[in-house]
Amino acid sequence: MPVGLGLVAVLLHLLIRSLGKEFYLTQLTMAVYYAIVVMGLSLVMGYAGQVSLGQGAFFAMGGYTAAILTTHDFSAYQTAAWMETLKGMHIFVSRPGLYGGEVTAMTPWASFFVAMMLTAGMAFVIGYPSLRLKGHYLAMATLGFGLIIHKIVVGSSLAGAADGINGVPEWNLGGALTISGKTPLRVTNYYVACGLAVVVLIFLRNLIRSRVGRALQAIHDRELAANAMGIPTAAYKLKVFVLSALLAAVAGVFFTHYTGGIGPSEAGALKSVRYVALCAAGGMANLWGVTILSVLVNFMSLRGWFGSYDHAVFGLLLIAMITWCPQGPLKPVGRWIRRWSSRRAGGEELGR
Repeated sequence: MPVGLGLVAVLLHLLIRSLGKEFYLTQLTMAVYYAIVVMGLSLVMGYAGQVSLGQGAFFAMGGYTAAILTTHDFSAYQTAAWMETLKGMHIFVSRPGLYGGEVTAMTPWASFFVAMMLTAGMAFVIGYPSLRLKGHYLAMATLGFGLIIHKIVVGSSLAGAADGINGVPEWNLGGALTISGKTPLRVTNYYVACGLAVVVLIFLRNLIRSRVGRALQAIHDRELAANAMGIPTAAYKLKVFVLSALLAAVAGVFFTHYTGGIGPSEAGALKSVRYVALCAAGGMANLWGVTILSVLVNFMSLRGWFGSYDHAVFGLLLIAMITWCPQGPLKPVGRWIRRWSSRRAGGEELGR
């Protein structure tokens, strides 16, 4: 499955290049990062049987943490002993500012790890009490958390208020791999995003096929029976929720460095609802369906193909998918291929 996704990414790039529309890769890269958020959510919804309406907030938490730490000027602490120590550890670095002069800011790698720790801690605080209760307490708790994060970023000057944060520096991953929205790096960033998605797919597939995955499936199907068999359901659900939050934050950090900024719309409740809808329409537990549908729909939305009717077309598409393909769009396609193959095999037998 992951190898197939990588092959699709290469073929798609070759097709776009042959059509002379390589600028499509910009929106495709962004769509892949959004799809990673939905892939993590599929673990929560499709296997743990929970609904999280806070994926947008976790995405924004990762992105805003990286943006603030890499753009805020810490020059006021330039003479402090601890600053010199952190500079020696390559946690802080001095670089030219946007408007001239020199600023001291955290390096992208250091801000990435800070974002991960902050997201994991917040996810644990939210999930620990919510996942020990029955019903949709997690959905309500994450919805409230998302609304709080949105209000904080809109009302905070540190987060750029309604304008968001711009001027986020590029992120060198090592060698020639640099996360940046510059045109010469468009193809590289496309493959970095696709590579990250493939890694996430491999990790999630192995997790699902492991003992943990079987336990999650048991929790999703019959939680009471799983409890009776000695499976620590609350602990498993909490770990999966924290993992999905971390995946959303990872996508947020990469997305922010790629676009060079982030705005408060990424933390909006509508974003989280959109992720849930895409996960449901893709089949929840169907990683292939969730990934492909997320990339496709987000790409069309980012390209603005439907204009002002974007939300209406998006809603109608999701309603149609959930109505006729509740297990994801790839299930009917797979059944059709199997029927066609069996009929063809039967016809060859009769011909003999």
